[in-house]
Amino acid sequence: MAKRILVVEDNDLNRKLFCDVLRANGFEVEPVADGEFVLDAARAFAPDLVLMDIQLPNVSGVDLIAALKRERGLAEVPVLAVTAYAGKGDEERIRDAGAADYLAKPVSIGPFMAAVRRLVPA
Repeated sequence: MAKRILVVEDNDLNRKLFCDVLRANGFEVEPVADGEFVLDAARAFAPDLVLMDIQLPNVSGVDLIAALKRERGLAEVPVLAVTAYAGKGDEERIRDAGAADYLAKPVSIGPFMAAVRRLVPA
């Protein structure tokens, strides 16, 4: 059975790229464009990994990571944060919220897939 990845990204092109690359690598994906729907989507989809954009409209990806980590049944799901925030202290703040790994945008496919495979072994 294919591993499941919830892709949280508000940028249409980035979301499509992440989903296409993950599908091409054998993953089942569920795209979410609006952070307000992340918890409900995660509960329904039961992902093996959450790919989380940090800079979302209406809600912070950091807050969503923390909310996922408080949720029974989702707390153990690893989160890979993908963000344009690459300033000093940002990675630490994101990891403190519960992210298992962090990639700065723009993301190259090789390092992206390497991070996914570290968090979701086959």
